[in-house]
Amino acid sequence: MPLKISVRSVLPSREAGDIIVVGTPLLGGGGRSKKNQRSTLDGFDRALGGALGRLIKKEEFKGKKDQQISLSTLGRVKADRLIVHGLGDVAKLTAGDVRTFAAKAARAANADKAKRLVLGIPEGLEDRLREIVEGLELGAYRFTKYLTGDRRPKAELAQVAICLVGEVPKDAKERIDAGQIVAAGVNLARDLSNEPPNVLYPDTLADAARNAAKDANIKVQVFDYKEIQKRGMKLLQAVGQGSEHKPAMVHLSYVPPNPKRRIAFVGKGITFDSGGLSIKPAAGMGEMKHDMSGAANVVGLMNVIGKLKPDVEVHGIVAAAENMPDGNSYRPGDVWGSLDGKSVEIINTDAEGRLILADALAYARSLEPDLLVDNATLTGACVVALGNSCSGWYANNEATAEEFAAAAKASGEQMWRLPLLEDLKDQLKSDSADLKHTGDRWGGSISAALFLREFIGNVPNWVHCDIAGPAMGDRIRGWDPKGGTGHGVLTFLALVDRASRAAAGAGAAPAPSVAKAGPPVEEGAAPIAKTAARKTKKASARKSAQPAGAKGGPKKSTAEGPRATKGADVGPDVGAREPQGRTKTSARKRR
Repeated sequence: MPLKISVRSVLPSREAGDIIVVGTPLLGGGGRSKKNQRSTLDGFDRALGGALGRLIKKEEFKGKKDQQISLSTLGRVKADRLIVHGLGDVAKLTAGDVRTFAAKAARAANADKAKRLVLGIPEGLEDRLREIVEGLELGAYRFTKYLTGDRRPKAELAQVAICLVGEVPKDAKERIDAGQIVAAGVNLARDLSNEPPNVLYPDTLADAARNAAKDANIKVQVFDYKEIQKRGMKLLQAVGQGSEHKPAMVHLSYVPPNPKRRIAFVGKGITFDSGGLSIKPAAGMGEMKHDMSGAANVVGLMNVIGKLKPDVEVHGIVAAAENMPDGNSYRPGDVWGSLDGKSVEIINTDAEGRLILADALAYARSLEPDLLVDNATLTGACVVALGNSCSGWYANNEATAEEFAAAAKASGEQMWRLPLLEDLKDQLKSDSADLKHTGDRWGGSISAALFLREFIGNVPNWVHCDIAGPAMGDRIRGWDPKGGTGHGVLTFLALVDRASRAAAGAGAAPAPSVAKAGPPVEEGAAPIAKTAARKTKKASARKSAQPAGAKGGPKKSTAEGPRATKGADVGPDVGAREPQGRTKTSARKRR
């Protein structure tokens, strides 16, 4: 259930709740624009008999960023506990900083078994209500579905009173609503990632996508195993045929009137990765339920898109499978065809993610997107390079890279661009097929990206995100919880948001919903330029965008993708990480 959030201009010392958390800039005027402006701390020291002032002096609290003090009020104010959180220079706070502060406040409330939180916001942050609300909802998140008895939380945060020292913005309700919609999408991705693999498998992941589509009033198609075979998605078939739970493909689509751009997002949905015949070691295999986090991100993102209604056409493609050992499993040494038409030699069945993505990318390119983005918990090599809190990403041209980098910066999610080194492409040469699907251990994330690039056809702008590190948190970081994080959704939404603003035209009013409540567009961060040269190139690309095996050609409206055959489940118009060598390491590092 979403939090019940209210906002008004009042000192937090006058508001009642179970716990009060106030953010304060640098004390002594360092973070204030006026000498005599009101402070979130006003009224507390007097009510507490000077106890707050003494604690500030004792702890040498200066209001620096992330400094924190806490004290019991003993009933002298209208809450049992007061927490003062330093924000540093308010003018320098990023969207991520604001979101993290609010998330910490929500977590503190849950830890204190508080049902009502009073949150004090200093002057200068009135226009950051959306990020504040996102942080509250993301910080309050807990996956408790399967807890019973004493393990189940006795109390949960339900209400938040936001107290602004400054004036309440006229569009405060719209900002709050947008923040809650965005956070709900991220939390949906988290829920799907956290579900155990006996509950979430390809068919039930497809059901979750249907429910998300119905909730957001967008279109959905689901391709079952027979349809996958009919369409020639042979790599997806290969990975999933060894499981009792057969693979599925999901296509979610949002098509507004007269869209100026078309963006497609693709997600890897390995609902459980045992490694197949190249089986993983036991250590860490339980984490492989998170190997569908890329698909979860796409489902959560499309749920948000359908509700915020940007002026951009957006498609979400999910390739779902279970990678299991069986007499019918695909084998190292196999050669399989693909939707693209290329043949692929299988080297290691524990590098399955890039195989299902290959067919998903070939399908997505038939939609003729202006921008194609895939995300996957793809390689342990990326985790080795960037750690557990940062994703790696690749782009096939500089304009696309600039656009995606600006979106990542606006979202506050940690992402770092990695190079597509052409000399590593030789690692994918095969003696018996068009391609090998894995290369050497060294540079494993790069060779995986190079393999995926082979299946985008003539799509002019492509980004690949390897989210293997931050998709599953081993501890709390910022607004991310332990377990499934939904990392990537905020960046993808920022990408759509910026495209929607650009579609509204330079100097025009922001697009409804997304643009009105979204993060500001940075100057100079224009969308991909459509030059005369690109138009010529794109006209040529249209002729060859359809992958081999896809049924039906490109259409004026691509809301339902290439024509479905009888085996496709067309919804109503309701509006592993992979290994880099067989070293003896944990499954988490090898998927």
